[in-house]
Amino acid sequence: MDEGLVAALEPVLRDLRATCAVRPVVREEWHDGFGELVMLYGPDGSGVGLSVRVGSNAAEWTADFADQAQEWAVEALCAELRPAVWPECPAHPDSHPLEAGVVGGVAVWSCPRTRWVAAVVGGLGGGPVSS
Repeated sequence: MDEGLVAALEPVLRDLRATCAVRPVVREEWHDGFGELVMLYGPDGSGVGLSVRVGSNAAEWTADFADQAQEWAVEALCAELRPAVWPECPAHPDSHPLEAGVVGGVAVWSCPRTRWVAAVVGGLGGGPVSS
């Protein structure tokens, strides 16, 4: 896989390892019509492919990967009969997940209600950041 894509994906995988109760199996695979994809698989064998938008920058790649990994995590948590909120908003526990996006050229997790930046993507479990 392209080094830039590997660098964009690593913070997302770090967040999953640090804070998600379900650990993905990560594989690079070739799919006709789509080319090479990074796949996340859950314990039940279901998987999802991660992709990025053409023409986007590294921070947007990381945010795209984070958004898609979040969808995978919610499904995987649900399949394991666990609370299906990942990553949980620390400002509003038991309410909603954080949302991936780009702020100031950096991929971040933020509260969808208040836009408060909870962490940079890759920094979950390490305390909040100020914005």
